[in-house]
Amino acid sequence: MPKLITTTASIARLWPRRFGTNRTIDGRDLRQRPNLNRDHRHPRLAESSAMTASDVPTRPAPVDMSRNPFLTGVFAPQRDEVDAVDLPVSGEIPADLRGSYLRNGPNMRFDPIGSYVYPIDGDAMVHRISLDGGRASYRNRFVRTPMVLTEEAAGHAIWSGITDGYTPSAAEVGDELAGTTRELPDINIVRHGGRLLAMAEADRPYQLAPEDLATLARTDCDGAMFVGSTAHPKIDPSTGEMVLFNYVLEAPYLTWAVVGPDGRAIRTPTPVDGVDAPIMIHDMALTSRYVVLFVCPLIFDIESVMSGGSLLSWQPRRGTRIALIPRDGTAVRWIDADPFWVWHFANAFDNPDGSVTVDYVEWTYPGGFSDQPTPAASSLTRAVIRPDAGITKTVLNSSEPDMEFPRIDDRMLTREHHRIASVAKGPRDSGDLDSLWFHDLAAGTETVWTPGAAIGEPIYIPGAERDYWGAIGTDPTDMTSHFYLLSADAPQDGPIATVDLPIRVPAGLHGAWLPDPS
Repeated sequence: MPKLITTTASIARLWPRRFGTNRTIDGRDLRQRPNLNRDHRHPRLAESSAMTASDVPTRPAPVDMSRNPFLTGVFAPQRDEVDAVDLPVSGEIPADLRGSYLRNGPNMRFDPIGSYVYPIDGDAMVHRISLDGGRASYRNRFVRTPMVLTEEAAGHAIWSGITDGYTPSAAEVGDELAGTTRELPDINIVRHGGRLLAMAEADRPYQLAPEDLATLARTDCDGAMFVGSTAHPKIDPSTGEMVLFNYVLEAPYLTWAVVGPDGRAIRTPTPVDGVDAPIMIHDMALTSRYVVLFVCPLIFDIESVMSGGSLLSWQPRRGTRIALIPRDGTAVRWIDADPFWVWHFANAFDNPDGSVTVDYVEWTYPGGFSDQPTPAASSLTRAVIRPDAGITKTVLNSSEPDMEFPRIDDRMLTREHHRIASVAKGPRDSGDLDSLWFHDLAAGTETVWTPGAAIGEPIYIPGAERDYWGAIGTDPTDMTSHFYLLSADAPQDGPIATVDLPIRVPAGLHGAWLPDPS
């Protein structure tokens, strides 16, 4: 990811209203519902609503898309929205497999202006591949935030990228949207409590209609996400609870919350004691007893921004601190470790001796946010955390690919699991993630399948008689996209079915398998 060099105004543009969780701020009760559009405005930027047409700042120049690797090739935006049925299938989709594979990802509605930093600046597009009776269908839709709707009416981009200070005025977008930032529910897709949610990074999600993916509304999930949410909440299969966290730029910096299986808040945002700086955390893990947060030393550096430097600063002298937050609300337990970075977790579970096992992809540091002399490297790692004795780590992959996007059978979240699938760079030396790695922890085996395509995050798909892995890939030679269905028992043998998709699906981020409720 490119280094984030920002202006002072960009602090507000990236996380514009990240308050702490005091009961009131400026006399406003945090338990009251906000106006989910106007509350996205930064107070200083909102003053632009008083501008006249002559005060409108100069619109930034278009981004040269040909020079940005995240706007070309397999990442190039897809502007078409398509409905297609009876898609061509090579092999055979099991007739009893009924449900939908959904995937979210950044996808600019119009050519960007000012700057473009992947994935922070991308509008959201959700792709759905539905399987039923051995047949496959496809639908994709933009998540139509107020910003996307306004740009569609204008026919061009209005909101600029994160690394410049331009924001639209009332003369351009009206009083309601003046001074706002682009909303970016482009990271993940989650179904919980009767809601289908397009998740953002440290912001409130958008609710979608499950039948046609139409955008319904921005939501705070009954107040649990009032100050925003991680894009990676975890759903406990045993309780049905969705547990989440959020980071903010002001003390107390880090909060956690819980949404019950009925979609109502069980715990509203609650501060995590012991955090002394504004930190970035992308993902979390969950056990039956604990919310597990790895507080790595990636810090929002306001002083650096004020002097024209980077918004995010890698500060290894702080080390990595692991928070075990009891789900019953008792005191958090902190464990210190040497510095490392985590984007994504596979799972975590409690052990009988009181320790906690966590599987995740560990990076030496976050590439793009550090001036380290060597490239960042990653490995699939198992950590056993003993609250009174520290942390012991084991590398699970036998070779040295840059691995990411580890997934398990989501029915095993919070419990001991045996299968992990990840994405890695394969032998093509293309720079793309182009191979799937499968670890059977019970058998002690590691297998690989390389499809000859840029491949996305694998999703576990339970079936009536046997289980599968599913993933979307794009062939860089002809830019055709395919959905691959692999047997979970022998994924290295390649797909039992390949679905040809009607349009190219840009390389994206996270998704889910949603079984047919019937």
